[in-house]
Amino acid sequence: MRITEIGAGTIGVSWTVLLAAAGHDVVVTDPRPDLAEVVDAGVRRFGSADLLERVACEPDLARAVAGADVVQEQGPERLEVKQDIWATAAAHAPAGALLLSSTSGILPTDVAARLDDDAAARLLVAHPFNPPHVLPLVELVAGERTTRDNVTRAAEFLRSVGKDPVEIHKEVYGFVGNRLQSALFREAVSLVRDGVVSPAELDRVVTGALGPRWATGGPFLSFHLGGGDGGLRHLLEHLGPGMARRWADLGDPTLDPDTVEAISTATEDAYGPSREALTSARDRAETSVLAARSQMEES
Repeated sequence: MRITEIGAGTIGVSWTVLLAAAGHDVVVTDPRPDLAEVVDAGVRRFGSADLLERVACEPDLARAVAGADVVQEQGPERLEVKQDIWATAAAHAPAGALLLSSTSGILPTDVAARLDDDAAARLLVAHPFNPPHVLPLVELVAGERTTRDNVTRAAEFLRSVGKDPVEIHKEVYGFVGNRLQSALFREAVSLVRDGVVSPAELDRVVTGALGPRWATGGPFLSFHLGGGDGGLRHLLEHLGPGMARRWADLGDPTLDPDTVEAISTATEDAYGPSREALTSARDRAETSVLAARSQMEES
């Protein structure tokens, strides 16, 4: 297959590595003047130099999507920009091309608002988590005019390249993963702001318990197993009142300048300003966790 990646940022280059490694020809498009250099460096960093044989760069969007079987967009997270991108891409891509947006929160119905019915039927959100070449989840969200067969096509395509697509059944801002992440981070900010715990200590609470537990079961399965023979129902009968009390006591911080400065400074003090080594270590660790989970599921 020929796949066009719109956007040469971290997400776009990560997708490029994944797709090229799966045997597809990838065209990366972005108006930035250093496009070729950025893609070359990113592919070497996330993958290997031999993958570059399957990767081409084309700064002109209309030419880049010509002949594409799949067009995948990672443009700026602004609705009007995405609508402009798709107006051009849909007009120049083949009539049957699958149109996927990696937006992290904008609703697909809004993204497709300026497209005709044929193009809108083929457009849906395929939201990955960063970096896509490591984390398997992709949230699939159909718009009001997306047809069922194109949702199926998208899921089959994503599975073919090793992804784990999960269909989100209603359009909600932020979809599911980011809403869960935002809910946890809101309480994390509140706890750090109020001096209950430091950023590094809070991260240890997550990586030492919640992270491993949820990596193997998720919150519902974890509580279902925690309820013993009675499952989730038994757990909630006994621990539900305490949980309701905690819900009522959760913080509701605002990301005002003082709060942002305080939590950012505390995080930088804990981890330092350099991200490259930490990012590489994170990617290696996540790969190991996913490999262990795969072995568990196969046993």
